[in-house]
Amino acid sequence: MASKPLTGTKVLLMLVAFFGVVIGVNATMMKLAIATLPGTDVDSPYAAGLVYDREISAAQDQAARKWKISAHIERRNDGGASIQVEAREAGGQPISGLKFGGRLERPTDKRADLAVELTETGIGLYRGNAASAAPGQWNLVIEGEARGTRVFLSRNRVILN
Repeated sequence: MASKPLTGTKVLLMLVAFFGVVIGVNATMMKLAIATLPGTDVDSPYAAGLVYDREISAAQDQAARKWKISAHIERRNDGGASIQVEAREAGGQPISGLKFGGRLERPTDKRADLAVELTETGIGLYRGNAASAAPGQWNLVIEGEARGTRVFLSRNRVILN
């Protein structure tokens, strides 16, 4: 059987088909990448840089207090998470009257972050619940406030099973 000759038209159609497939795949991958992009970490890096000195000062004040704050997080069977924070002064006395709040932050996607309100259930003991915390890595952020001023900040990586 005789083969058909390779003509310029056939070569042109093969090149157009090849590059059409490559461009189509690239366009699809680009669209999927943009659709799943969680966005920037901060809205304004310039504004975040301006508050940096205040954060350093607050961290120095926190270290000078020498408080002992311990946090325990546990994933429940219903998919939620329980958080318990115990606050003690440098001498070991429980600290009462603070307002603690917490956040479970996904390291890779801010859209999955969960806010947790902690209420004082005993002297120096604060508890709260997150409704639905998926298993995996989270950042546990604990913030303590007294008289409208942040007096404590902690950020720790935790793994929920």
